[in-house]
Amino acid sequence: MNIDKMEFVAWMERIMDRLDIFGNHIDDLQKKRNSIDGEELLDNQDLLQMLKISNRSLQRYRSIGKLPYYTISGKLYYKLSDVHQFIRESFNPPLPKLDANK
Repeated sequence: MNIDKMEFVAWMERIMDRLDIFGNHIDDLQKKRNSIDGEELLDNQDLLQMLKISNRSLQRYRSIGKLPYYTISGKLYYKLSDVHQFIRESFNPPLPKLDANK
């Protein structure tokens, strides 16, 4: 059985489209799995990369109560909204520069 080049390309495009659809479904399932009440949950690794902090700093923020967390099956999770609130509260806007000429 011989398949001409145009038919082969058409089949490959269909296969790639299907793989893209499956990839999107997998992404959706992962987001649903890592969420509670429709809100995305982040684990320690996600937070360490997002905030660019050390594991010890993250532990300190938990210990002093600055960053709420949840334990599910022995693993720590953080609600995305709590992380955003933590960032807002921790953000220090730059002080206005004083004009030296005055």
